[in-house]
Amino acid sequence: MLKQRTIKQVVRTTGVGVHSGTKVELTLRPAPPGAGITFRRVDYDPIVAIPSAADVVGETRMATVLIKDGARVSTVEHLMSACYGLGIDNLVVDVTAEEIPIMDGSAASFVFLLQQAGVEEQDAPKRFIRVLKDVEIRQGEGKNEKWARLSPYDGFKLDFFIEFNHPAVDGTMQRAAVDFGEVSYVHDVARARTFGFMQDVETLRGLGLARGGSLENAIVMDEYRILNADGLRYEDEFVRHKILDAIGDLYIVGHPLLASYTAHKSGHALNNELLRKLLAQLDAYEWVEFDSLGDAPPSYVRQMTREWAEV
Repeated sequence: MLKQRTIKQVVRTTGVGVHSGTKVELTLRPAPPGAGITFRRVDYDPIVAIPSAADVVGETRMATVLIKDGARVSTVEHLMSACYGLGIDNLVVDVTAEEIPIMDGSAASFVFLLQQAGVEEQDAPKRFIRVLKDVEIRQGEGKNEKWARLSPYDGFKLDFFIEFNHPAVDGTMQRAAVDFGEVSYVHDVARARTFGFMQDVETLRGLGLARGGSLENAIVMDEYRILNADGLRYEDEFVRHKILDAIGDLYIVGHPLLASYTAHKSGHALNNELLRKLLAQLDAYEWVEFDSLGDAPPSYVRQMTREWAEV
């Protein structure tokens, strides 16, 4: 059968929160089958455990934030994206502050950390959410319109369009599509970094955001150009990072989707609303497991061969 996965051993790293600017220690621990991905604020006494779930997302301004019993864990989307990419179902994530460290602004550091820990298959079937009919969220009108949609698909693919009206962004591809039956998460998505604009920094910091942001953990732009000396990692890195974010936002549900995701200028808030709308429509999805690789969607079999091969 297509089995659930956790990590083989405990791994640790230290970093800074991109919004809080606070130093944080991150520890990843194995978890039993069916446990899902749980975040723990170990700086609380007693420790507060916060499960990864769509209805636990309590804030989406510039990041996806899980909130329970007054405890927060912010900026979980990059780590969740990496967990999706390596097929991790069960994990305990211990943090000593309110934010997951930003690392280099992408999911690559988390992929490396998970690979260091090693991946272990568990004696329980992996559960998928298969989307059965279109589910869509729309906001705004005209130039301000944003939307995101999930549609039936025997695999997982994403198609994203961005629009920022900035010379550095407009000079790159503003639309990207990835189908994980055809491309590698690790090589084609994981290294795409978050980005920001110098003219927004003062405003954001006044709101308590972007206090830990720098050229070391984001693509930074002035009014005209990219300020990072090394330029872009992908020719479409801006929109590719939005895909990385969307993967993490959708994986908050705790299970991989069998679906096609299409979005126009979407973000954390719209992605979470889309998940909640899907789960509220009981005829829009079903739970599925696969007794053998032959029964699984070919795209997931190819993904297993590519990213999930080492166990």
